[in-house]
Amino acid sequence: MPTTKGPSVPADVLTIDNLHVSYRGVKAVEGLTISIPAATMTCIVGPNGSGKSTTLKAALGLVERTAGAIRFFSQRVDKVRERIAYVPQRSTTDWDFPINVFDTVLLGTYPKLRVFQRPGTVEREIARRALMRVHMEDFAHRQIADLSGGQQQRVFIARALAQQADILLLDEPLMGIDAASEQNIIEILRELVAAGKTVVMVHHDLSNVENYFDHIIMINQRLITQGPVSEALTGQNLTATFGANLLGIGE
Repeated sequence: MPTTKGPSVPADVLTIDNLHVSYRGVKAVEGLTISIPAATMTCIVGPNGSGKSTTLKAALGLVERTAGAIRFFSQRVDKVRERIAYVPQRSTTDWDFPINVFDTVLLGTYPKLRVFQRPGTVEREIARRALMRVHMEDFAHRQIADLSGGQQQRVFIARALAQQADILLLDEPLMGIDAASEQNIIEILRELVAAGKTVVMVHHDLSNVENYFDHIIMINQRLITQGPVSEALTGQNLTATFGANLLGIGE
């Protein structure tokens, strides 16, 4: 008896081919070619100024690339944007903007709304459940600017959860947060991956890479290596990425 198959999912949900990005004539990313396997926790690591954050922004069309082909789910980003959630660095957020925690999370439901449609009961329930998942429901009416760094990051994760995206791109979500928030975030992301979602995270702490991630991309403006953490995280690749000094892995 024939079986009904669901929609096929590409083996690589994000591919970047020969990416070049420059700022004011200075190269930030040079000839970068990477692929992100489906249903993995992937980290992007490299030294300060190596192009990690720029790579995520270029993939999303937030910075202009001088060359390169980018595909999410084998399509251009503008065709599948609602399937992509992005959590930028906390340092890029305007904390003077007056918005409370619940409304911040509710923003995650907007990509799936029709033009001029406002969030309704369904969307508000999605936002409420997302807040519960990050243990922030008691802060729903608090101004987001009044939260601690770890609490703010958990709210941003909740906003990404509310979007119900298939791939999450996170730029340094664990930077400067408390241990409890970090463990909560990692637990949620691992659950998403187990459910078939894909997570890509710019990361700075090499000490927990083997515990947190399946796949690693090591860059220093260009690709050094990519692959399963157990294979790619070697002393030789670390030296090629960071040089002799492996301290202070940043933006």
